[in-house]
Amino acid sequence: MKKLAIIGANSFQNRLILKAKQLGYETHVFAWKCGDIGEKTADFFYPISIIEKELILEKCREIGICGICSIGSDLASVTVNYVAENMSLACNKTKYTKMQTNKYEMRKAFMLSGVPCPKFISTKAEDYSDELLDGFTFPIIVKPTDRSGSRNIMKLESTVGAKEAVAAACETSFEHKAIIEEYITGEEYSMETITYRGRHHYLATTKKFTTGAPHFIETGHTEPSGLGDEINEEAKEMIFKALDALHVENSAGHSEFKVDKDGNIKIIEIGARMGGDCIGSDLVYLSTGYDFVKMVIDVACGNEPDFEKGKSYKNAQIRFILNMSDYEEYVRLKRDNKINIVSETEIDLSALDKTTSSADRAGFYIFTE
Repeated sequence: MKKLAIIGANSFQNRLILKAKQLGYETHVFAWKCGDIGEKTADFFYPISIIEKELILEKCREIGICGICSIGSDLASVTVNYVAENMSLACNKTKYTKMQTNKYEMRKAFMLSGVPCPKFISTKAEDYSDELLDGFTFPIIVKPTDRSGSRNIMKLESTVGAKEAVAAACETSFEHKAIIEEYITGEEYSMETITYRGRHHYLATTKKFTTGAPHFIETGHTEPSGLGDEINEEAKEMIFKALDALHVENSAGHSEFKVDKDGNIKIIEIGARMGGDCIGSDLVYLSTGYDFVKMVIDVACGNEPDFEKGKSYKNAQIRFILNMSDYEEYVRLKRDNKINIVSETEIDLSALDKTTSSADRAGFYIFTE
């Protein structure tokens, strides 16, 4: 039986585990033991932290895996690429992993390749001074260089509060650094892609909704995005160029960008992995019929992705519950049968009105039209 290694065991990675089992793979899952669902659904579970890449490599050699993958996690991607490269399996080369997972290194790669990006700098908390922002146009965004999930993102209209925002971002960052960049205006979108042997394939574009300033916590996503064909094609060309700049060769891609009122496109950041928030695992399949999760497994095992389409709907959405108003709307929509809910979580009522990042939202529901 073909043996597939999967990094992570939470409910999101469980979609990958179940898909792999459905496809006939024996699943070998690595994660810190904390009671996640993947610990039970995996054929074999190993209580090894996802950052322990040497230990995972040793075990994967012993198992004799045919591929290794994860979805929606930059941190897991580091281990995926390390293990795969050392076992001569399909992956993105490890020498490019930092530019694919670190926002500052990513911006530098974009700048060198002529991909439009805002003015930016990186700093440690102890090195910050307001003079670093001389020449910047406000407002600005401060965020950790290497985290996701809207953790410690802050929009500032001046240098007031910048020192504190940098300190908070550095405290959250794995490398204890913050990136400061000029704020990009416009409506926000993301684009999902799959890359096999250096060739990029477009799958879907998603419209993103957030709480706005100061923290920009994501409140929902919808596919199709409603973005016009001409602008979408222009965005695709720019994102493919950015994927080349990041040396993405064998993986999913999640590219976030904004389009302003004049139709100008600016890339925010790119993940060399599937988008989180159930965009890649659920919305792409529901709205396009493309089995994105299967594609990730195909590429990880060195196989050309399957672009056969299944059933799709004209619209698929995910909404997150952050506060009592969101919860009341969710209850009303369910009660009145206003939407076709295809997936939902148990709502953590104790978390209502306490959300500070995407990691502590109270729950979500996915529906189609």
